[in-house]
Amino acid sequence: MLAAILPGSRQRRVTSATPRGARKFRSGRASLATAAARAAPAGGTLAAGSPREAAISADKASSWVYAQDFVVEDDVLLRARERAAQLGTDAVLPGTGATLAVLAAAVDARTAVEVGTGTGVASLYLLRGMPEAGVLTTIDPEVEHQRAAKDAFAEAGVRATRTRAISGRALDVLPRLTDAAYDLVLLGRPALEGSHADAVAHVEQAVRLLRTGGVLAVDHALWHDRVSDPARRDEATTTVREIGRLVRDDERLLPALLPVGDGLLVAVRR
Repeated sequence: MLAAILPGSRQRRVTSATPRGARKFRSGRASLATAAARAAPAGGTLAAGSPREAAISADKASSWVYAQDFVVEDDVLLRARERAAQLGTDAVLPGTGATLAVLAAAVDARTAVEVGTGTGVASLYLLRGMPEAGVLTTIDPEVEHQRAAKDAFAEAGVRATRTRAISGRALDVLPRLTDAAYDLVLLGRPALEGSHADAVAHVEQAVRLLRTGGVLAVDHALWHDRVSDPARRDEATTTVREIGRLVRDDERLLPALLPVGDGLLVAVRR
């Protein structure tokens, strides 16, 4: 289902945002990692800041780029992504989107909730993973964003009955949704950008909505590569870091932190 391409669309490769330190290597040339490994002494522990450690980091970054580009986005997704850039709103990176589609397919998500519609990039990935009878409820306070998302859904041939777009603040909408009635909940960037208390409330609402075996997904869980650095103590970074801890330590959830895109925190409701 993930590989399904819309009728009449062409596949094109989208250029992913590259993490700090990433390089793309030309065919036939030794990578930085290979060159440094040859020069480094065999065995022993890597010294912090050593050329070999830097080389391994660069190789990891190159692998990240390769994984991002693994699933090729078609014209419908590329146009939705272009609209996001024009409107200055967030769009999941390709690796994150592909992972969301796989998660939706894995749990046969017939009901899903998305916080942060944007221009519909993540929505399209979720819908491609969901069965034809599946319904996505997507929430965004910006009417213009949802209008752009509806254009993307129409281009993709998504039936109107498969999406329920709600304009409003997520913390006003989520409490009105039914307990344990959803197979998947995606918390996008808007769920993390408010206060610490609001971010925690989004997670609590998401867990409440999930059925046993349902999946929680939180995008931007590595927050621009800041979360892993304990020296980063700005409010946004500490909030995202704390959300990770809360999900990890919640006995109702079975969590994992995936290094796709800007980080995807996933958890299964026990």
